[in-house]
Amino acid sequence: MHPVSRFAPPLLEELPADIRTRIEAVHEKAGFIPNIFLVLARRPDEFRAFFAYHDALMDKPGPLTKAERELIVVATSATNDCLYCVIAHGAVLRIRAKNAQIADQVATNFRTAHLNPRERAMLDFATRLAQDPGNTGETDIAALRAAGFDDEAIWDIGAITSFFALSNRMATLTELRPNDEFYRMGRE
Repeated sequence: MHPVSRFAPPLLEELPADIRTRIEAVHEKAGFIPNIFLVLARRPDEFRAFFAYHDALMDKPGPLTKAERELIVVATSATNDCLYCVIAHGAVLRIRAKNAQIADQVATNFRTAHLNPRERAMLDFATRLAQDPGNTGETDIAALRAAGFDDEAIWDIGAITSFFALSNRMATLTELRPNDEFYRMGRE
């Protein structure tokens, strides 16, 4: 058995009550505790801030569907070589898109994945922002607008890409191991 991370996670009973309650709720809903919750709980204030922003981006109503949000995470996490986020969010994408193949296609090469033109434009922009932010500009924004995205959707695409750049780097720093459960989710 491999460790969850290069940094030992804290014991659940030693965590502040609000964090322990959040982790227990995730465990009840998912049937397991995603390793990111355990590892980030080492620093309670950072845990709270991370998940508050995560929830604000990923769980709100808005111009992007929940599946589109997960497409961004999988594509940009693949761009950033983040195994944990590709596997964990790939599982969520398979469930939200109701498509057992989409996450593997997007993680391998979204340009050959079975995507519609809107999704492809979204991922073209997100991966460019992830790879080459200094050269992302008006031409890229114009391509999104031409694909039907308004300013709110463009903001969401950029914010999700940026937030997961942080998440990807923390997962890499910590050598965060994907839970075995993620590999099976949404495949049957």
